[in-house]
Amino acid sequence: MNPGTQGKTSAGPVHRPWPGLIEAYRDRLPVGDNWTPITLLEGGTPLIHAKRLSELTGCTVHLKVEGLNPTGSFKDRGMTVAVTESLARGQEAVLCASTGNTSASAAAYAARAGITCAVLIPQGKIAMGKLAQAVMYGAKIIQVDGNFDDCLELARKITADFPTIALVNSVNPYRIEGQK
Repeated sequence: MNPGTQGKTSAGPVHRPWPGLIEAYRDRLPVGDNWTPITLLEGGTPLIHAKRLSELTGCTVHLKVEGLNPTGSFKDRGMTVAVTESLARGQEAVLCASTGNTSASAAAYAARAGITCAVLIPQGKIAMGKLAQAVMYGAKIIQVDGNFDDCLELARKITADFPTIALVNSVNPYRIEGQK
């Protein structure tokens, strides 16, 4: 039986709450048996039948409602794996370049893990509203003179020079595994 589904016992039906992405799919993810998942119970989002798209395509179409993840983004699926892996390797902080959703997710999972999150943003090019969640979760926001690519390049250099800091952008293979 899949986690988060209904089951039956001699006493009647039992609901197993959704355990989060890593526990639900541990056998399909590159995570160690002894790794403690850093989770906000991400991933148990509903599929909604898209009647009109189904009619237009001649196929049955369902849409995944990823906005119901903890920070409102599909990026939480990957971030749980990236932050869990970084802690398993003994890293003490996470870093990302972001213009919004990645910063929110990184900050939320870092806060859950009890580690520092730093976010590199292009100076003067991001609305503060997009960074509100990252700020709320305690991320250190650093403005960089340049664009997103400049921020990502700097993040790569910093994490290469400081091995106790994990880069959690989508260049992180563990993050990509969690988003599949």
